[in-house]
Amino acid sequence: MSTVYDCSDPDSRAAGLTAARTALKSGRLAVIPTDTVYGIAADAFDSAAVGALLAAKRRGRDMPVQVLVGSWSTIDGLVFSMPQGARDLIRAFWPGGLSLVVRQAPSLAWDLGDTRGTVMLRMPLHPVTLELLREVGPIAASSANVSGQPAATTAADARIQLGEQVSVYLDGGPADHGIASTIIDLTADTPRILREGAITAAQVAQVLGIAPDQLASQAAR
Repeated sequence: MSTVYDCSDPDSRAAGLTAARTALKSGRLAVIPTDTVYGIAADAFDSAAVGALLAAKRRGRDMPVQVLVGSWSTIDGLVFSMPQGARDLIRAFWPGGLSLVVRQAPSLAWDLGDTRGTVMLRMPLHPVTLELLREVGPIAASSANVSGQPAATTAADARIQLGEQVSVYLDGGPADHGIASTIIDLTADTPRILREGAITAAQVAQVLGIAPDQLASQAAR
């Protein structure tokens, strides 16, 4: 049976973080608050748990999950090499609503779906989830909704869609943005925006020192 923890109450928050940590480490799922929308989370290194996450969303392996991290330095062990512009974007927007697609370190023993050697990384701006990430390490995550349905901006929204498939719900209040993160692909010579969301193309372009239409034209191809 799933349990909802009100993270505005200190005691409930502490109990919820403990329950979420236990659930993730035992291969079960948790719903967590972020600054964009609520996420459904699993242990990134437990392929069965990631499979359960995809099943809960009714989503195939062709739409792999992202990985949330709790610090800038965590990514050094997850990527093959840091592409040009990546650290500038991290300094500008992390923690926050920007997801970076990069080449993953070939030694990593995880299965996030059909990633073709890449990984999508984000550091979310929410104190509850940052605390959880610093306790458990990288977490596989996706928006806490059934594929094709509206993204959840509250824990209650997520529970309506995902129900008992999730063991722990951490209620951190309404999501600040209410829209998904912006995704930028840094695996090729030219950065390209795959999805514009919480961070605008103009903001990304300013940090990279290029014109916004360069990113937009790449995204449209």
